[in-house]
Amino acid sequence: MIPHRSGRSRRTLVLAAGLGATLAFGAPVALADTAPVSPSGTDAPAPAAAPRAAAPASSSAAWVAGTRAYLVITAPGDTTAVRNAVTANGGTVFQYYDAIGVITAHSASASFAATMRGVSGVQQVGATRTSDVPADAYNPALPANPAQSTTPSGEPVRADMTQIKADQAWAVTTGSASVKVGILDTGVDDQHQDLAPNFNAADSASCAYGKPDTRTGAWRDIGTHGTHVAGTVAAAKNGKGVIGVAPGVKISSVRIAEPGTSLFFAENTVCGFMWAGDHGFKVTNNSYYTDPWQFNCPDNADQAAIIEGVKRAQEYAEAKGSLQVAAAGNSNIDLANKTTDTESPNDSTPVTRTITNACLDIPTELPGVVTVSAMGTTAKASYSNYGLNVVDITAPGGDTTGIYSTLPGGKYGSKSGTSMASPHVAGVAALLASTNPASPPRSCATSWPPRPTTSPARRTAAARAPRPRTASSARGRSTRSRPSAAPRRPASTSRTQPTSPSVTTRPWRARSPSAA
Repeated sequence: MIPHRSGRSRRTLVLAAGLGATLAFGAPVALADTAPVSPSGTDAPAPAAAPRAAAPASSSAAWVAGTRAYLVITAPGDTTAVRNAVTANGGTVFQYYDAIGVITAHSASASFAATMRGVSGVQQVGATRTSDVPADAYNPALPANPAQSTTPSGEPVRADMTQIKADQAWAVTTGSASVKVGILDTGVDDQHQDLAPNFNAADSASCAYGKPDTRTGAWRDIGTHGTHVAGTVAAAKNGKGVIGVAPGVKISSVRIAEPGTSLFFAENTVCGFMWAGDHGFKVTNNSYYTDPWQFNCPDNADQAAIIEGVKRAQEYAEAKGSLQVAAAGNSNIDLANKTTDTESPNDSTPVTRTITNACLDIPTELPGVVTVSAMGTTAKASYSNYGLNVVDITAPGGDTTGIYSTLPGGKYGSKSGTSMASPHVAGVAALLASTNPASPPRSCATSWPPRPTTSPARRTAAARAPRPRTASSARGRSTRSRPSAAPRRPASTSRTQPTSPSVTTRPWRARSPSAA
């Protein structure tokens, strides 16, 4: 998959807390694609699905053709009355979260949304797809557990790590095992020799289809994207393969991509953020956009409900101590000047539509989320999204050579994209959390200097004195909350968008110049 890349101006800074890691900061850039891009524009084939194991019993009725998923939004607290109304009006409750007032409902009735919008206590209702919910949602197959290759000794420090000075940061800390980082993605190969030492199975699950599945292996990769991202965050410093930015922290996999399509629908993202909050993740990495809309517009009833539901779940996770880091996307779009969306909906037939800056790429443009664009060796990566006051920070995402990291089956390979940039930032946030364990999530973001308020021109660390961001910082997107009705910036599609001939679409995917 290709990570989202952003193209707005960036500034280089030395991070606080004595870590010595240098990342480029600039005007916010929205994610274009979260999946890595490969020269061929495709990911490695996903492993064949394993035989079905007994899946958790579903509270929903048996699947029928025409079944669609909806987010039903009500006041936080006891949602019993609204859940009863869902059942009374031709729907079934698939999952619900009283703490945030969000219900995932299924219905094959074409009038379900309109009817529920007239129910007392219902604030919003929105379809999360323009395609049917797969029958697999009611009895999901477990991903394959690939056979593992072995790697000879040798663990050179890669260029992307020296570029952000991670090698200098390791003199201060390699990360604490008490810090948990959630990889919300296509899954993670927990058996990989470079990931197994740091993998936390107890807090891993699948949220595909919008309901936690805690069966052993449900969290495994249905592609290659999530495993690659995980290696950049926290591949072990074990004398072979690669080293992650924070090789001493723990990583958990929350698979939110669905098999077959590899799409990340809103109910899956909501489930992932709620899981992150309830399981003590200090940081989550989100190298994707919420499908099927590259940008969700608040003047559309369905998309407004998607924005609100995902926003509430992110706020819940943040309130529980979790910082969300997200890729800006790989379509070379100026997220501060949106005009057209040609890629949505990506689960049926895309149409060209006129959009404005009110339309958000989620989760990357939500309040409190750290938006990451991608750079090559010295400048913005050609594919990366960008945008003044949208992008928070930029990091290495690879260009012609890509970012080298872990792949399923004990393998390694290179990918490029904002999907690859985001885990560098998530790793640095994990190092900051390791040195300041009692700090709230936003303290990691406020440790970084504020964005420029006058000119987006790049400035060097020497030219600007590091100042902590505060909630009132003029530019600090990740530190300042926006009104609940208007998420921070337009969310891009749940998949990686193509940023160049070599970039694939869907999760902000990275290009893979090579894979071994």
